[in-house]
Amino acid sequence: MSDTLFGRIIRREIPATIVYEDEDILAFKDIAPQAPVHVLFIPKHEAIPTLDDATPAQAGLLGRLMLAAAAYARSEGFAEDGYRVVMNCREHAGQTVFHVHLHLLAGAPLGHFGTP
Repeated sequence: MSDTLFGRIIRREIPATIVYEDEDILAFKDIAPQAPVHVLFIPKHEAIPTLDDATPAQAGLLGRLMLAAAAYARSEGFAEDGYRVVMNCREHAGQTVFHVHLHLLAGAPLGHFGTP
């Protein structure tokens, strides 16, 4: 696993508020939330730096990130009101940790294309 911040969270070297985990995916609360609910979903065993680095062989894993986020939204009761999923790719898009991750934002009406 990579030595990024997320690799260290996966290895439990630094604390995180984990809200979901399965064999391949870990999800935890963002430490600088942009919405009342802001959870990051990351692959545990494949440290893909950016979405642009993903291969067709990793499509299933990327799809499982999305399905895990949707399942979490349903289980927490905010799916019906709506939520947003975002994956930033590289610096100009706001990516700060180079380990592919999906942001789930919810809990309040979210603005268009910018910050909530």
